[in-house]
Amino acid sequence: MRNIDGIYIHIPFCNRRCYYCDFHVFINMNDKIEKYVDYLIKEIELYPKYKYNTIYFGGGTPSLLNENQIIRILSVLDKTDDAEITLELNPSDMNLEKLKAIRGAGINRLSIGFQSFDDEMLKFMNRDHSSAKAKETYRNARIAGFDNISLDLIFGVPGQSMKMLENDLTEFINLNPEHLSIYSLIWEEGTNFTRRLEKGELKALDEDLEADMFIKIRETLKNNGYTHYEISSFSRLGKNSKHNIKYWQNIEYVGVGVNATSYYDGKRFSKVKALTRYYKFIDEGIIPINDKTIEIVDEKEVDNLKYILGLRMLEKGVEYTENEKIEKLIKRGLLEVKEGRLYLTEEGIMLSNEVFVEFV
Repeated sequence: MRNIDGIYIHIPFCNRRCYYCDFHVFINMNDKIEKYVDYLIKEIELYPKYKYNTIYFGGGTPSLLNENQIIRILSVLDKTDDAEITLELNPSDMNLEKLKAIRGAGINRLSIGFQSFDDEMLKFMNRDHSSAKAKETYRNARIAGFDNISLDLIFGVPGQSMKMLENDLTEFINLNPEHLSIYSLIWEEGTNFTRRLEKGELKALDEDLEADMFIKIRETLKNNGYTHYEISSFSRLGKNSKHNIKYWQNIEYVGVGVNATSYYDGKRFSKVKALTRYYKFIDEGIIPINDKTIEIVDEKEVDNLKYILGLRMLEKGVEYTENEKIEKLIKRGLLEVKEGRLYLTEEGIMLSNEVFVEFV
């Protein structure tokens, strides 16, 4: 049997669409969740019985699941005693009672989508919670017994100032979670934000300001005891995201659910997007792969991905092997070699996309 020990479970339902989001999600279709869970379980059972040490509920909005649905899904998964079981959480879906219930159901790590501590910025992004509600959810999660919590924040949003970012960082430090995932705004095609940018209604943040923001983020988090272990991720000691590390180390995993991505059996692929097609495939006992998305991961691709993904791991880096691309990047001051391993330099971290494109 293949040594697969990570599974991603995609929950594609949301109550509203954020203005920066281009994910394939179903809005206000919560009455469809129960049937979807039935089919998720059927899909899981199409795979061999792997023993998982990381289970990740992503979305969409996985916190729309109730505790019974979570229990049903987890009950068909063979897992290690110390498995990291993460649920992405929208603050507006949670109260103390539900947090206690999902902790009892087996979830032991939360990823809470704060995005900002500024109420005006939250409204601007079309988030459906306030800063106060998000902080209340965080405090309730602590009361419910969660001792491994990650927050998501976004920076580089139009209209955001350095002072606003500094306030976000101060609020984050005051809460003292174990982990932070922080992303610069990406102008994805087809989103509300990108359409308004094209019409001239929005203006992208100045690139120099955005770079200064990233420097401020790194400086503040490091000064407060967090390790910058991956380009977009900071953690307290021992609280790295075990599941996400598998992606960056190019380790195969199972992905289940509509449009979920997988790296399985030497191939990368996504599942079909339509619920009706997804259900039809599963009724026929077929893993619902979207054939148009299949990419064979050959030796050359594995080597390229070693750098594109592995260099994101800032403390670990990748094994150094001499070649023309790497030597060019070393001369540019974007990569450096230490004790036989290759790492991004400080400048390389700031210009990481320029590094990664060399290996595409």
